[in-house]
Amino acid sequence: MATAYTPGLVVTERTVVRKTRRLPLKGDVLVAVGDCVEPDTVVARTELPGPLTTVRVAEKLGLEPQELRPAMLKREGEQVASGGLLARTKSFFGLFTSACESPVSGVLEYVSEVTGNVGVRHPARPVEVLAYLHGEIEEVLEGDGAVVRADAAYVQGIFGVGGERQGALACVAASADATVSGDALSAVHAGKIVVCGGLVTADVLAAAARVGVAGVVGGGILDADLTQLLGYEIGLAITGNENLPFTLIVTEGFGEIPMATRTFDLLRSLEGQRASISGATQIRAGVLRPEVIVPRAAAPADDDAAARGQTTQLVEGALLRLIREPYFGRLATVTALPPELQEVESGARVRVLQARLTSGEEVTVPRANVELIEG
Repeated sequence: MATAYTPGLVVTERTVVRKTRRLPLKGDVLVAVGDCVEPDTVVARTELPGPLTTVRVAEKLGLEPQELRPAMLKREGEQVASGGLLARTKSFFGLFTSACESPVSGVLEYVSEVTGNVGVRHPARPVEVLAYLHGEIEEVLEGDGAVVRADAAYVQGIFGVGGERQGALACVAASADATVSGDALSAVHAGKIVVCGGLVTADVLAAAARVGVAGVVGGGILDADLTQLLGYEIGLAITGNENLPFTLIVTEGFGEIPMATRTFDLLRSLEGQRASISGATQIRAGVLRPEVIVPRAAAPADDDAAARGQTTQLVEGALLRLIREPYFGRLATVTALPPELQEVESGARVRVLQARLTSGEEVTVPRANVELIEG
């Protein structure tokens, strides 16, 4: 039987999730292998050097560069305060004094007798990397961070915005294709991750911001509503660093698309449990998908082995999502994998597959136009 690798979205009630938590530059790792961690546990810490401000001291004092050092009141490595004196000169028998103040607080990094300038380094900015998951430290990356392992239910979305957040899951939709209104959200949803079923509307997004939810998960969203939320049209670059009051994850795509029943049923079964979510998305090289992770009790050894051994083979009976029009966002099951190339509408000859949509309709589509749903 012909098989092929096809990238897919994972939707599974149990798998092994590993997250590498890494500092942007070398620092101190604060955990050890075997440590149990919570999402807000600090795994590693470092300091990012502050920016450097150049001060033209010699020019301000009317000195030649080589005359600068005797006029300096501070030396390299010393702390300086904003408005504090860096250098001072006296002229005409000491009757007149000229002084140069530091425009910023920091540490005097250099004094140049070539340019007549001095550099003041702003205070370092502390950076902490959190565990993100409830799990166990599986590996320590010396000076860099650690790998966190968790047995968890795992759902990948197709697109998202917003950073990492945590909260209890709350299902506000009655079904996978329901479109809820903003009135479905209230103060009881503050800090929670709400599952909205089908279309996530602008009304729901406004209510989510007003109520203070941690995240919104839905099947689809309209381009105009996403632009309204962000304040600009999103491009193809990586998402996840947007300045938003909550994280948004879309599981199916753009438009009025219901959430896959399997995904909705899994999220609804996890209602009330605490989840970690991230909206970070990258479609091009180095694919990154938004995710919902719900830690669960450790799996038996056999289950763990099965979780590690998940495959992404395209075979008959595999569940997949179509990712091109006219069936964009539809779910289907593979019924046949013809080995020969077939001509498609564009005139190109490509490998295709035959699939049965959830409506029962049989379709033939290029294999490049599908995405496996794993788990």
